[in-house]
Amino acid sequence: MHYAHKLALYKQWADDLFLSVVCTLPESELLAPRPIVFGSLIRTLNHTYAMDYVWQSHLLGKPHGLATRNPESHPPMAELAAAQREMDQWYVEYAGALSQHRLTEIVEFDFIGGGRGAMSRSDILLHVVNHATYHRGHAADILYHIKVFPPTTDYPVFLRELVSEA
Repeated sequence: MHYAHKLALYKQWADDLFLSVVCTLPESELLAPRPIVFGSLIRTLNHTYAMDYVWQSHLLGKPHGLATRNPESHPPMAELAAAQREMDQWYVEYAGALSQHRLTEIVEFDFIGGGRGAMSRSDILLHVVNHATYHRGHAADILYHIKVFPPTTDYPVFLRELVSEA
């Protein structure tokens, strides 16, 4: 297993644990206005999903059709969680199928905010994982403020779980 595949597995594991807790919250907590750029817990999680879709589109060389990084609309939490889990599975399969050569290939794309970009496939995968971790942190902070304790999704805990399952 190469590093990009392991990172995709980590993201899948962490997202699943985190979504399992978030899906137990009442809709009022998911939608409540929060002092965060995305405005609410569900919109923060929707942003992460939307950006996973954008990077998936870049990796596949297809248009994503989004004009903003912060979509106003979002599906209900159960649908968003299911879509995120499906997206995470796609990333695990995609990363697992890439050869070392393909990981180094450069993908060119347009940023949503304007301008051209170019990154290797491995750097895109690293960004997707890092981006999700960053926003899980935002979402975890919201949970702490409402007295809900998020699961531990640290990478070393994932590695321990990975080793214990082997």
